[in-house]
Amino acid sequence: MQRYWKFNLRLIAALLLLWVLVTFGVPYFSTALHFRWLGGPFSFWMTAQGTLLVYFCIVAVYGWAMNRRDSQLEEGTGSDHA
Repeated sequence: MQRYWKFNLRLIAALLLLWVLVTFGVPYFSTALHFRWLGGPFSFWMTAQGTLLVYFCIVAVYGWAMNRRDSQLEEGTGSDHA
């Protein structure tokens, strides 16, 4: 069970690091992008829409990884008790 929580904490730390980089890095560096994209400045699109896509991916990756880990744990404990 301790391995499960270590995996969980490492996954959360990695995804939070990605979240911080996207939240603060993309707006900071997107100001250097000065061209039009879909009728507006690309820096605005990247900050407003691109970060939301990354946030969605972070949630999806966490859900997928934890579901996979939970099923591995259930298979392991199910064979021990059978």
